[in-house]
Amino acid sequence: MHRIFPKIDFYLLFFKHHPIDPRFTPVGSCSQRKRSQERMTRFLPRFFILVTVVIDALGIGLILPVIPNLLVELEGGSIRSAALWGGALTTLFAVMQFLCGPIIGSLSDRFGRRPVMLMSLLVMSIDCLVTAFAPSIWFVVAARGVAGMAAATHTTAYACFADISEEGEEAKNFGLLGAAFGLGFIMGPVVGGLLGQSGPRAPFLCAGILAALNMMFGFLVMPETVSAANRRAFDWKRANPVGAFLHLGRMKGMIGLMCVAFINAVAFYVFPSVWAYYSEMNFGWSPAMIGISLSTFGVALFIVQGVFIRIIVPKLGEYRTVIIGFAVDIISFAVIALATHGWNIFALAPFSAFGAIAGPALNGLASQRVHGNEQGELQGLFQSVSAVGMIVGPLIMTTTFYHFTSPVFPVRFPGAPFALASVLQCLALALFVSLGLRKPS
Repeated sequence: MHRIFPKIDFYLLFFKHHPIDPRFTPVGSCSQRKRSQERMTRFLPRFFILVTVVIDALGIGLILPVIPNLLVELEGGSIRSAALWGGALTTLFAVMQFLCGPIIGSLSDRFGRRPVMLMSLLVMSIDCLVTAFAPSIWFVVAARGVAGMAAATHTTAYACFADISEEGEEAKNFGLLGAAFGLGFIMGPVVGGLLGQSGPRAPFLCAGILAALNMMFGFLVMPETVSAANRRAFDWKRANPVGAFLHLGRMKGMIGLMCVAFINAVAFYVFPSVWAYYSEMNFGWSPAMIGISLSTFGVALFIVQGVFIRIIVPKLGEYRTVIIGFAVDIISFAVIALATHGWNIFALAPFSAFGAIAGPALNGLASQRVHGNEQGELQGLFQSVSAVGMIVGPLIMTTTFYHFTSPVFPVRFPGAPFALASVLQCLALALFVSLGLRKPS
């Protein structure tokens, strides 16, 4: 590998801290002061990981209310054509993420989570700043492509929590990450909508600055979570989507879980793909109102994944939790598709958020089926599966929205993408039940 990337060691050493930091595990102490210091040194890395996920969601929430206006400004077309550009940009990001996700995951298994996390935050910051000052849409295209290559904050955060989770605790800890994502969604859309009143570029500038500040914070407090015993050699045969899929697919039920995750991802991407366009056309909402609607869902998501999932999973187990989550999604998507007034969306938010319990439980089932030195590879593969969903989902959803809102189309139905998402979740639920994964391997 050194022959292929002769300068990679410089970057890894620059972002590296220690092979494994004992502060990340509890250590006995005689003095109260020392115990307090130990609690703080255990708290700060976890806090950084959660803040990283918050900023990840915050960045998405900041830009969602204004992305239609930015694309119209750069491309000079209408909202309908901006929706197609938005789908193309999301697909480009996803293609690069699909190709590079297993590479990033395998690098984190070999060199540790810390350097990968910090490098990803740096690229995220640059991506947002380039977009904020983009003179043409092609600068945005280039920035999204590079960002997709290095996108690893969310995946590496899951791998970090998998490293420090006791057996059977994965889903609950993944729920904390989901709650952090929901917290970012609470703040992001509101701030993004308000900043959007000053122009569609301001939220991107804010997101870039936040990512840069968090990278500096992580450089100071983040230790390594991968022990020497759990490190494995980098292997190009496994550091690609096909190789990782073939290797992990040998484990019972893993291929089925990946297929379920893919269908779920396609259905989920109806929100980032068409929500801004759907709510503006169907309800006449402004960017600020779009931001408030997303924040309402974020509040409900934060409560469900931060509180309820830690109660539901121990009582029902991951298997039943996934089933309940998918069932809620099926109903929620159908109701959104048929909504005729904006208040319908706000009334549905608490119920709809319960569908989010499926994701951490599904990830927990998969995490229980791999070894400690394969957690990064697994999360990288999950990222690739999600990326394929991100490739297919936005294209399907934006094209569906485009046709069902066309004046020449025989039926006008802006909620058609959500109706399609409901059908897809029915398929995901049926496939998951057929796997029969009631107990971990």
